[in-house]
Amino acid sequence: MKTPVELRYDKLGPKVVKALQNRFFEAWYFSEPEEAVEKVFSLIPNTDTVSWGGSLTTTGFNLTKLAAEKGYKVIDRDKAGSPAERMELMRQALLCDTYLTGTNAISEDGQLVNIDNFGNRVAAITFGPKQVIVVSGMNKVTKTIEDAYARARTIAAPANMQRFPDFKSPCNETGSCGDCLTQGSICAHFVRTRFCKPAGRIKVILVGKDLGL
Repeated sequence: MKTPVELRYDKLGPKVVKALQNRFFEAWYFSEPEEAVEKVFSLIPNTDTVSWGGSLTTTGFNLTKLAAEKGYKVIDRDKAGSPAERMELMRQALLCDTYLTGTNAISEDGQLVNIDNFGNRVAAITFGPKQVIVVSGMNKVTKTIEDAYARARTIAAPANMQRFPDFKSPCNETGSCGDCLTQGSICAHFVRTRFCKPAGRIKVILVGKDLGL
């Protein structure tokens, strides 16, 4: 039986899909993760080179592992033998065919908001890969674009920082954004994707669950 929150997602999800489509994204809503995973791979040609940005949603769905198992050529920065090699693989990923990622927030009127550390993920979203597939839980949806920025900055970023205990920043100590300028901060780049250009390059798959941070 679905929870009240999931029932709300089933009602709100199609509305957000329509808003995304009005902004030239391709978009779909699925109640169940299995349907979303099936849709992801239906969008990727067999000949594509696939890469991804740091995303608990994509790794939680095993999308990166499945891409390799399905025989796609993948660019996997986690297989790098050194920080320099990792950075080079991140650079190569900007010219892959299909880039998989999550998002920090989506406003109900269909805009994406993302915060990034090195900028590789937001760079790929804006330009480079032939297509970008964004997979997002409905917990990332906010009422307004201002709420989306607030979610990305005060919820997603401090939560993501807990994955990196060696990074020194106020939010890693307190759990609350300190608007800091430390080298340990992951809040270097803020990108609002107001609409998709060229039309259809970014595909957004919404899932009626709480996923990622």
